[in-house]
Amino acid sequence: MSSLPKAILFDLDETIISFGSRRLILQAVIEEFAARFAPVTPEDAGVVMEAGFRRFWSDEARAAIWRQNLGAGRILAVEEGFAELRDRAPDLTAEFAHAFGERFHTYREQQAKFFPGALETIQAFCDLGVKLALVTNGAAEPQRAKVERFNLAPLFDHVQIEGEAGFGKPQEQAYVHAMQVLGVQPHETWMVGDNLEWEVAAPQRLGIYAIWHDHLGEGLPAGSPIRPDRIVRSIAELNPHNRG
Repeated sequence: MSSLPKAILFDLDETIISFGSRRLILQAVIEEFAARFAPVTPEDAGVVMEAGFRRFWSDEARAAIWRQNLGAGRILAVEEGFAELRDRAPDLTAEFAHAFGERFHTYREQQAKFFPGALETIQAFCDLGVKLALVTNGAAEPQRAKVERFNLAPLFDHVQIEGEAGFGKPQEQAYVHAMQVLGVQPHETWMVGDNLEWEVAAPQRLGIYAIWHDHLGEGLPAGSPIRPDRIVRSIAELNPHNRG
C-alpha cells in the first residue's frame, strides 16, 4: 500500500511510547537484589524472568484481567519466574516477589519515553489530514495519565482507552468503534502496533491494513501463522515526509 490511508489506529505502549527492553530492566532490578538471586547470575536470572513474564502475559484471559491492575499483574509474573529459579536461589520467596514486582513496576514506568521519530511521524500524518485514533488497552487511570504526560490528546481525533471504553483489543468492537468515530471503513484504515494478535491478526480479520512494530527486531516467531501487511523496526519508517 503506497498511498496514505484515510485513518490510522495507533497502539500506545511499545508503539509510540517505549519502556525499553523488559529483559534488561529485569536484569537491572535483579542486580539491585543480587544477593537474593545468588548463585544465579543477573544475566541468567534475567533470561528466566523474561520467559516467565512472556508466559504470564501470553495467556489472553489472564492478561485481560491483570492489565487492568498492571502493578499487581507484574507481581504475579515475577512469581512465575521465581518458581523456576527457587530451587537454585531459595531466597526468592513469595514475599520477596511482591517487593521485587513493585520495584520492577516503578522502574519500568520511569523509563517511558517517545520512540525516536514517533512524535514527528504522528504530527506529519496530522498535517496531511489523516484521521488518527489512539487505541490502547489497560486501566483508565494509568493510561490516561500517559496520554496527559506526553500531551497526546491534541494529536488524535479520538483517544480510546480500554478501562474507559469498557472494551479493548482484540475485541472486534475496539476497532469498529474507533473507525465509526473517525467515519472510515476498514479498507481505508491502517492499524499500527507491536502485538501480533491485537494489532495484526484481529484487525486483518476486519479488512484493516495491519502494520507490525517489531521494535525489538526479533522478527516473526518461528511458525507464526500471523503475517503482517507490513513490518517496521521504527515508527519513523512510516513518516510520509521521509518518502523519496
